[in-house]
Amino acid sequence: MGLERRLLYRSGFWEIARPRHPLTAGHILIRLSDPSTEFAQASASDWLFCHNLVRAALHDVLGATRFAVMFAHRWHPLGSAIGEPVAESSTPTFHVFGRWDGETTTPGAQLSLPAHRRLGEPDHPLEATDAAVREALRRRRSEAAVSSGPQAGDAVVPASGLGSAASDSGPLARAVQTGPGHTVIEPVRAVASVRGILPAELLAMAAALAELPLSGGLSGFSCVAVESESAGTPLRVHALGRSAAEEVNPLEDLLRSPEVSLALL
Repeated sequence: MGLERRLLYRSGFWEIARPRHPLTAGHILIRLSDPSTEFAQASASDWLFCHNLVRAALHDVLGATRFAVMFAHRWHPLGSAIGEPVAESSTPTFHVFGRWDGETTTPGAQLSLPAHRRLGEPDHPLEATDAAVREALRRRRSEAAVSSGPQAGDAVVPASGLGSAASDSGPLARAVQTGPGHTVIEPVRAVASVRGILPAELLAMAAALAELPLSGGLSGFSCVAVESESAGTPLRVHALGRSAAEEVNPLEDLLRSPEVSLALL
């Protein structure tokens, strides 16, 4: 594919686009339209709406039923970028990977290669896929505008129906350090999927990430949001501390871990 980012849909705060270097046909960006926009109630609600819109469109077009999200926080992937998508700009960007039966390659297989060796998706057949995804996004957006209930497949929930979680009963998110430079952030409420998160919970998880200390020479974090396929296991965001001077890339081990490998490999 060429070096032009292909816009698929623009919402109030975010744009849904095909990346310049798509790793699979199910690789879609949710990118902030204005980098100066604060991540607050309105923009968090709009992000959730766009995320659910992407899920529904990829379900309609590709039959995607599983999803993972990757993003960088205060970190810019360097060099071969093993384990993470290459950065297209400094604008806050989330990489959504849809997974389906019969896919010819997987996000994990691509990410395990140095950036210059990733083949990605050829442009010509992807044009037809993107046309179908763009139409599915518009159709799902129209359906959501006239319905307050979930849609077929992976539901699109209207922004007005996302509500907010009560915060007077205690924290909405927790952060647990599971190893050196490795923190797991999850909602306190039993939520297995991003599509079940409320804006207040998303903001609480973002606040927990922002509060992680940059000690020991860390400059930022590589993050992977993994949805569970097991009952009772919550959605988890793995935040790995990163540094340009690091001797070992922590994403290489994370990608091989059972939880993450199931989501991306």
